[in-house]
Amino acid sequence: MQRLRIAAVQAAPVWMERDATIAKVCRLVEEAARGGASLVAFSETFVPGYPWWASVDRLDLARLEVVTQRQAIYLRNGVDLARGDLDPVVETARRTGCFVVLGVAELAPTGGSVYCSLVMIDPGRGIVGVHRKLKPTFTERAVWADGDAHGLHVHAFSDWRIGGLNCWENWLPLPKFALYAEGEQLHVATWPGGRAMARDATRLVAMEGGVFAIAVCGLFAPALVPDDFPEARALRAAIAAPGLGDGGTLVVDPDGGVIAEAKPHAEEILFAELDRDLALAARALRDPGGHYHRPDLFSLRIDRRRLRAIDVRGEDG
Repeated sequence: MQRLRIAAVQAAPVWMERDATIAKVCRLVEEAARGGASLVAFSETFVPGYPWWASVDRLDLARLEVVTQRQAIYLRNGVDLARGDLDPVVETARRTGCFVVLGVAELAPTGGSVYCSLVMIDPGRGIVGVHRKLKPTFTERAVWADGDAHGLHVHAFSDWRIGGLNCWENWLPLPKFALYAEGEQLHVATWPGGRAMARDATRLVAMEGGVFAIAVCGLFAPALVPDDFPEARALRAAIAAPGLGDGGTLVVDPDGGVIAEAKPHAEEILFAELDRDLALAARALRDPGGHYHRPDLFSLRIDRRRLRAIDVRGEDG
């Protein structure tokens, strides 16, 4: 399948409502499929939404009670993969034949932590990958736990090789190189929402890796904060600053050219037709994990174990 029609969903979640947001994901995947898409991508932690308080509270310890109350709501709405929270999305992917890339706040087995995770869902095989953000950015570290490299892979779909990273991971050289070296051809970069934030990093990935790159950015507005959310009025005022949650979704070709871009502040499914030969041509000039690399001089060691608090090797009796 040389050509691939993709859909990048620029939308707002039903903020801090896991099940309602999952239902919205299913509706949007179905809509994208009716538009001819074979791959549908959503923004960073679309389910149940990005923790915007981490961007504006600056960890004010005098308000620690409010911070922990907000985090408790986030934990309550975290996505438990073992429980099957994403089963409706898996079924929708199967029914529509779409490969789905979905950002979620993944609940840790302890129930007391969440990961910023990028879930890859194949229409035939179900969940084929879960990449946990390696290092949450700045104040995000008060909200998300550190991830690992277990899910740092590309995935084959319709003769394409698809990978992705969360937000500022797209500035990190080594995780990107790990995907380039596996032959990535389509890179999905997820962002919470910010037009000024996503463009440069996405164009860099495209040109550096010789890949198509999609920046999938979310939307957010103060009105989406529920009245019963802790100190809702203060949070609404803080996130009213220009540039927060205004979108920025775009699709970039392997030479860095923007081939499609969503309107700011607008819910939109952005469609684009991608030609795999363009990625192959770019790799012929610069293949960072192949002929344009010196493995005799430089190498990358990756520990792909899923990191756990306990490692049980055997049980007595």
